[in-house]
Amino acid sequence: MFDIGEFKAGPRNAITDVAGLRVGHAAYTDAGAMTGTTVLLGPVGGFVAGVDVRGGAPGTRELDALDPRNLVPRIEAIVLSGGSAFGLDAAGGAVAWLAERGRGFPVGAEPYQVVPVVPAASLFDLGRGGDWRRRPDAALGRAAIAAADAEPEHAPVPTGSVGAGTGAMVGGLRGGVGTASVVLPGGVTVAALAVVNAAGSPVDPIGGLPYAVGLGLPGEFPLSPPEHAEHAAALTRAAAAAQTPPSLNTTIGIVATDATLTRSQAQKVAGVAHDGLARAIRPVHTLYDGDTIFAVSTARVPLPAPDPTTPYGVNEEAAALTLLHAAAADVFGRAVLHGVLAAKRGGSVPAYRDLYPNSTCRYDG
Repeated sequence: MFDIGEFKAGPRNAITDVAGLRVGHAAYTDAGAMTGTTVLLGPVGGFVAGVDVRGGAPGTRELDALDPRNLVPRIEAIVLSGGSAFGLDAAGGAVAWLAERGRGFPVGAEPYQVVPVVPAASLFDLGRGGDWRRRPDAALGRAAIAAADAEPEHAPVPTGSVGAGTGAMVGGLRGGVGTASVVLPGGVTVAALAVVNAAGSPVDPIGGLPYAVGLGLPGEFPLSPPEHAEHAAALTRAAAAAQTPPSLNTTIGIVATDATLTRSQAQKVAGVAHDGLARAIRPVHTLYDGDTIFAVSTARVPLPAPDPTTPYGVNEEAAALTLLHAAAADVFGRAVLHGVLAAKRGGSVPAYRDLYPNSTCRYDG
């Protein structure tokens, strides 16, 4: 139905290819610390947003505000953080930063009388730097949103072991932040930001290639199948680094588009994005994971209007949404793989590129 050859990545292959979105990272990496926070900041006035939670151990804040049945129509920012439930404190710093600038849901006549609604999701990385008590707080959330605000529009997004991905792991390997984008025929941009920290593995144990490599756009993932000796050595090293029982985890992220979506439509996009996660990590949505994906719309490109004369809802709007859903799933899976490939070794935990240096030597994403 969809020919991947018709699609192309945005100029930066990043979530910032959606105009108006900025990303900021902040982290604690001093003695005993290996954790951080990432903020997606929207334009003044915010964006439409939805969310879908599929994991069995989520850490979240303000998700009910995104329910299409509820009041707040737009939000200004989303916080992704390490630190498990403790790391949700980072959202408080983002709230304070927005309030100081009069950005949020208006509740009074004065410009400062706003309540910034900032949804957040966290992943488990407690103790990975050695000190269980070092985790993101309001100060780190403030630093991350300030970093996002300082970026120019369409800035490249640092990936790998940064921000919320600083202490991330995936299937015994280092995880991290990844991003990707696609421009659909007609000009709509769909993009994703993923923080990969999963109990499952991104790697097919049979051949050693990542599960998501087939989701890439032409030339995006120039990985070669590893030779037998390289794969055998990688399996041995990965097994030695694996934790038994597995640690608590969680992959969190955001799909964004400039297509005009309602809150209900954004919620649907968040749901189908989990299909991309399932194509990139196996297994997903376990009781050890709190997999949570947001979807945001900057509402700059209108979808075709539905034709009321067409039976059974088969019309141009439905067709455009179906294409957008397919793109959302694939772009999130691609962002997951970029996060895995950009990760760097941390302590005794190897990264994928450490295990497969020959097969990944042409990747420079």
